[in-house]
Amino acid sequence: MTATGASEGVGARGAPVSGPWWWARRRSAVLDVGLAAASTVECVFEGARFADGAQLPQLVGVLLGLLVGPVLLLRRRRPVVVVLVSIAVTPAVMGGLLSTVGLYTLAASDVPRRITALLASMTAAGTLVTTFLSLRQDVAAQEDFQPPGWLIPAMSLALGLVLTAPPVLWGLYVGARRRLVESLRERADGLERELSLLADRAEERAEWARNEERTRIAREMHDVVAHRVSLMVVHAAALQAVALKDPEKASKNAGLVGDMGRQALTELREMLGVLRTADAAARGDVVSGAPERLAAVASRAGATVRARPSEPFAGEGVGEAPEEAGEPVPVAGEADSEGPHLAELADLVGQSRAAGMVVELSVDGVAEGEPAGRRYAPSVERTVYRVVQEALTNVHKHAPGARARVRLAHREGELAVQVENGPCEGGAADAGLPSGGNGLVGMRERVTALGGVFVSGPTDAGGFRVSAVLPAPAEAA
Repeated sequence: MTATGASEGVGARGAPVSGPWWWARRRSAVLDVGLAAASTVECVFEGARFADGAQLPQLVGVLLGLLVGPVLLLRRRRPVVVVLVSIAVTPAVMGGLLSTVGLYTLAASDVPRRITALLASMTAAGTLVTTFLSLRQDVAAQEDFQPPGWLIPAMSLALGLVLTAPPVLWGLYVGARRRLVESLRERADGLERELSLLADRAEERAEWARNEERTRIAREMHDVVAHRVSLMVVHAAALQAVALKDPEKASKNAGLVGDMGRQALTELREMLGVLRTADAAARGDVVSGAPERLAAVASRAGATVRARPSEPFAGEGVGEAPEEAGEPVPVAGEADSEGPHLAELADLVGQSRAAGMVVELSVDGVAEGEPAGRRYAPSVERTVYRVVQEALTNVHKHAPGARARVRLAHREGELAVQVENGPCEGGAADAGLPSGGNGLVGMRERVTALGGVFVSGPTDAGGFRVSAVLPAPAEAA
């Protein structure tokens, strides 16, 4: 900040300096040059008159005026210097414009108020003394004029106040107004920056919500569709292996069903990859309609799974989806009260058994005759169901022919589930199911979202184990 309160290198309204030297604007420079020229002319005439009265050569007074007048050019840069010069030439009765403009600039600047008050008092005192002496000389020169004794001091005091107080008060007002405007402008700029930050944060939250929704839809699609299509491929492989009537045609048809299932899984995982891509925002035109399309597909698939949970293989109609499977249930946007429940685990295990897998289901912690008395929050039951579903799907994919065991344990304040399979049997045919690597990720996301613990990894016997523990206070049935 300069002595006048203006920032160096910054002009009015925060604009960069465009004027010469220390002036913020060219018109400020023009104004100061004009004032300095007027002050110089005044000082030259007053200096010449002072030289005549003091019986000095006029050239001395003119030179003094030429030196004093241009000092007004420094008023924005050095207002204290300008006022001190005006005080110094007060005995010469010169520099009236210099003193007035200097006091105004000093009061409007950021110079400490005590310095302003001191210099203003010195100026007033100098003016008072000079005026008093000048008036006494004039009165003494007029013998026929005898004013009262108080008149000369009163006039001197009045003249000193008139020449000093108005520029100081006006400068204080202008300086306070300038600081107020600057403060308001800074507050407006701060509010604008805060609004910009809030807008950026709102956009980030919206992007985060979109990504969360894409991830949720991807998880639901993976759990609902992938399991069903995987079973279709397994059934097709079994049909291809055991067909007796017209083996050539049966094998061809079964191969087509398997190819269709594999293609469906591949395309589904491509869409899930788009939804899970970290830079999805850079390809907004590609994924903009994906959540809606996937939600519709997930609704139809979920309705089909719950409408026909455990039909045997012989009557299932491999590769055919029922046209009327009941009311479609919107899986991607389902409420907490919708979705699969623990009571459907037996049907889920039955589907894998129908596909040829040996699965054992055991439930611990439920007293005899109390299967329907234990109910948990819908989100907890749905998560447990999805974990078992995905774990059995992974057994179909990565360990064909392996034996699996599903354990469900009701504990005090929590619900535990474990799915463990043994090693893959060498004689079992691999269905060739593609894997996208999102199954374990989806299970972990579901469990940790509810505050649970998820652990997965290979066993010492060469199999694989998936375990999850969820906080689940029991609800009344």
